[in-house]
Amino acid sequence: MPVQPLRRCDFQLEAFRSPDDRIAFWQLLNTHVPTAVLWACVQPLAQAGSGLRLLLLPVLVLLVLFSARSFALMHDCGHDSLFRSRWLNRPVGFLLGCLNAIPQHPWARGHAFHHQHNGNWDRYRGPSALLTRNAYLALAPRQRWLYGLSRHPLMLLPGGGYYLLIRPRLQLLQGLAEWLSAMAAHLGSRGVSGVVDLPALSRDFQSSHWYTAGECRELVANNVVVLSSWWLMGAWLGHGLFWACYLLVMTLSAAIFLCIFFVQHNFEGSYASGSDGWSYLRGALEGSSNLDVPPLLNWFWADISFHSIHHLCERIPNYRLRACHTANAERLATSRLLRLADFSTCFTYILWVDEAGRLITLKQA
Repeated sequence: MPVQPLRRCDFQLEAFRSPDDRIAFWQLLNTHVPTAVLWACVQPLAQAGSGLRLLLLPVLVLLVLFSARSFALMHDCGHDSLFRSRWLNRPVGFLLGCLNAIPQHPWARGHAFHHQHNGNWDRYRGPSALLTRNAYLALAPRQRWLYGLSRHPLMLLPGGGYYLLIRPRLQLLQGLAEWLSAMAAHLGSRGVSGVVDLPALSRDFQSSHWYTAGECRELVANNVVVLSSWWLMGAWLGHGLFWACYLLVMTLSAAIFLCIFFVQHNFEGSYASGSDGWSYLRGALEGSSNLDVPPLLNWFWADISFHSIHHLCERIPNYRLRACHTANAERLATSRLLRLADFSTCFTYILWVDEAGRLITLKQA
């Protein structure tokens, strides 16, 4: 009998879709209570003698890992999968976004677009968007070098710091500048009488840095909370100590989840399609890798290592991904499995060839 191609309905997914609020609350507690305790240890250890001061290093390492786990829980809220109800996922997601210094609602919208088009490199416009081979070969030598540098693993560090700490603040400032320019232009054309139109114009204003009024409100609210928390943490710990530790923790935790995202979609043999003929199922099974990493890392990463299942059904909560993956193990046999030693190789696959439907390296180009 000929082998029939897999369909989404061939997978056991529905039995694993139901969130459990008790597990979700426990995950919040076992992530953020230790985080608070670790931050409370920073100042006493920094002021201790040289021997005890060395304990600050493992404290910072744990803060990096717990911060990455907090981001993973925020990610689940964006899929409305951590809790049963949207009215819980939204406010918890907002608070987790504040803890991670990034507006959760706009981030979740962009991440949902990634899920809707995974494997379609024509449509993807995220932080790891790739050029086609032909577009790369058309670049000048210096531009090719800069493109290769921008995808180097070491760029995860400045990229991670920018992604969490600078970009959300910059988006708000740039959006406000666009709004002020639009309001000033209206007053310039209508004069003082145009003041009465400003509230309506503001409600209908469209910025290139947010898509809806709800995203604008969340961007403003997130920045208010984040900037206030930075000032309060600095007043508590001392601004020098706080920023020295905070910059390290946030930069490294952002680098971790950017790295995970990259290697789970950029690897040898990964499905790479244009818009014509793109397949959602192939994007999930062939364009998403699963990770074979130590169990402790899987805990801090909230089991996002089981990524093919996550792309088949993003409404499965993180605490059911492992069981769902196990139940569908035979059907996932062709999905790529990566180990930590494979990660560095993934960063070489930074071009895609539409006609071949695959990713290639600069050397192959």
